[in-house]
Amino acid sequence: MTTASPEKVDPGVQQDLTPDEITLSDTPWVTVVWNDPVNLMSYVTFVFQKHFGYGKKKAEKLMMEVHEDGRSVVSSGSREEMERDVQAMHEYGLWATLSKAD
Repeated sequence: MTTASPEKVDPGVQQDLTPDEITLSDTPWVTVVWNDPVNLMSYVTFVFQKHFGYGKKKAEKLMMEVHEDGRSVVSSGSREEMERDVQAMHEYGLWATLSKAD
């Protein structure tokens, strides 16, 4: 078995790469919590503090976004992290989804 020697790339020469050849960093994903008619505002604030470790002020701000705007982005990161956060929100009884960040 023979192996091809890697091509040497001159760092001073700009290469013309197509998008398929470029390794893109993981586009950030977000966890969105949606308003629902079931959970109390105090409970939603508690969940944000307990799961995300947010202070009371930030947790209340996010809860008010959920209540007034119908949704709030509560965390961002890799897809796997956001899948875990969405699952946790479901376990707390909150409605949540994940999506790519804008």
